[in-house]
Amino acid sequence: MAAADEQTALAAVLTPGQQHDATVVNEMLAMVPQRCPIRAAVMDKAYDSDAIRGDLHRAGIQAVIPSKSHRRRPMPHDRTLYRCRNGVERLVGRFKPFRAIATRYDKLACTFMAFVHLVAAFIMTRKFVNTT
Repeated sequence: MAAADEQTALAAVLTPGQQHDATVVNEMLAMVPQRCPIRAAVMDKAYDSDAIRGDLHRAGIQAVIPSKSHRRRPMPHDRTLYRCRNGVERLVGRFKPFRAIATRYDKLACTFMAFVHLVAAFIMTRKFVNTT
């Protein structure tokens, strides 16, 4: 999931259970609306690969990814900016009370993703309702 903050989901990609999420990073970034420019991609250690870092660099996006422990030369990352990843984790946590998402009973990916989009809109609507 790509998110702007803890209440605003920008894009979501569903992968099969046996596929790692890092394989769809470029697809995810392409799904983010053009009116939401990406300045930094804050990801966890699972996304630490030269290919992902290179793709982000070519796109002009700052990679904020801590290095894996087995990397020979650890790559630096902005620790202050990395704290923003907590917001994405909280957004994912906001989805979990919705049983249809937490249990994934839907057989079709399109049905499941439709509900993900509906819940994302609901969470975002609560953001605007609570601020007024």
